[in-house]
Amino acid sequence: MKEILLQYLACPACAGDLSLSSAERDDGEIVSGALRCTDCSKDFVITGGIPRFADLSTDEVQRETAENFGQQWLEFDHVEQHHEKQFLDWIAPVTPEFVSGKTVVEGGCGKGRHTRLIGEWGAKAVIGVDLSVAVEAAYKNTKDLPNVHIIQADIYQLPLKKTFDYAFSVGVLHHLPNPRAGFASLTRKLRPGGAISAWVYGLENNGWIVNFVNPLREHFTSKLPMRALYWLSYLPTLILWLPLKLLYLPLAKTGLKRFLFYADYLCYIARFPFREIHNIVHDHLTAPVAFYISRQEFAEWFKDADAERVELHWHNSNSWRGLGFVKAQPKAEARHGG
Repeated sequence: MKEILLQYLACPACAGDLSLSSAERDDGEIVSGALRCTDCSKDFVITGGIPRFADLSTDEVQRETAENFGQQWLEFDHVEQHHEKQFLDWIAPVTPEFVSGKTVVEGGCGKGRHTRLIGEWGAKAVIGVDLSVAVEAAYKNTKDLPNVHIIQADIYQLPLKKTFDYAFSVGVLHHLPNPRAGFASLTRKLRPGGAISAWVYGLENNGWIVNFVNPLREHFTSKLPMRALYWLSYLPTLILWLPLKLLYLPLAKTGLKRFLFYADYLCYIARFPFREIHNIVHDHLTAPVAFYISRQEFAEWFKDADAERVELHWHNSNSWRGLGFVKAQPKAEARHGG
């Protein structure tokens, strides 16, 4: 943890300021210690360079999701060149120039690949938040950047001040027990005029996943031990890999593409390396919970946040991405608390 992070933190219990009550440093980095709320005197530990605010003891679904994704991101902890273009596709029309000089919070940072990109694009500060042990991988992947910070916390109870220019969440909200509340929590940390981006699974065109893959994942694969699922997911990856490379990739820019099943998405990922395809397959099989969000519901999230200049886009014919600017106090704050 870098000490400059303190200016962005707030007690998740009472919103009071936090101060260092003890600290062990290594080359300027706070590797262990404790934070104390100046108002309610609640303490939060710092271990492995990461402030820890998470409490998974009261929510079994949150705990299972955090455990599964945490282990996944520790296994698939690689960061590769194609991730930048993929990230830009998910947050478009946001660009690197848009985030330059801004304070940014990421809801569900996983292994930190997007957090790192935001830092490299020149953000004043970016805070990656995750509930799972994936924060270990995120910290390792970002610790060399002076403007990047990683914390372990619940997205519903963010230990942050209302001071951010931009918030985003990619591929995380649809795995929450209450996706809408997770989105609202992020908007509550934006200053007036701040922007929020989100990318979520779409309900439209995904009936085959909802009806066949979802039950398999919910009742079987998400309950498997990590190593068992890792090797089990190799089989569908191999089955998918061959048509991706032999059929979808060659036909991606031809008129024959329209005859292919799930063409837009599968042609999009056909250019990825095998390990990334394996990661995608594993991702779809590991989550205890996954919601598929309709355009109408997605639009309501932005409406509840009292957002303006909202842009919603259908992405790869299977998902939604959106951007909006908060013009006033989000209505959700009155319902969910600060």
